[in-house]
Amino acid sequence: MAKESIKVRQLKREKLVAHYADKRAQLKADGDYEGLQKLPRNASPVRLRNRCKLTGRPRGYLRQFGVCRNMFRQMALDGKIPGVTKASW
Repeated sequence: MAKESIKVRQLKREKLVAHYADKRAQLKADGDYEGLQKLPRNASPVRLRNRCKLTGRPRGYLRQFGVCRNMFRQMALDGKIPGVTKASW
């Protein structure tokens, strides 16, 4: 489980990226690279990291479900994810 400070930092970055998205797109279209450099560094979408919504774990992230592999397995076995069953053959 990630520290709360890491989770909060990630949320702060996500808000900043959303806030500057239009301005960033406009500056890119105009070719104003000096203006892009004046934006905050955390406003760049490259600085975002996919993290588990439940634990904040940065690795083993499943995009389709938004959780890490550990939480996915636990939720699937508990029946909390519809349509997902354990394979048996």
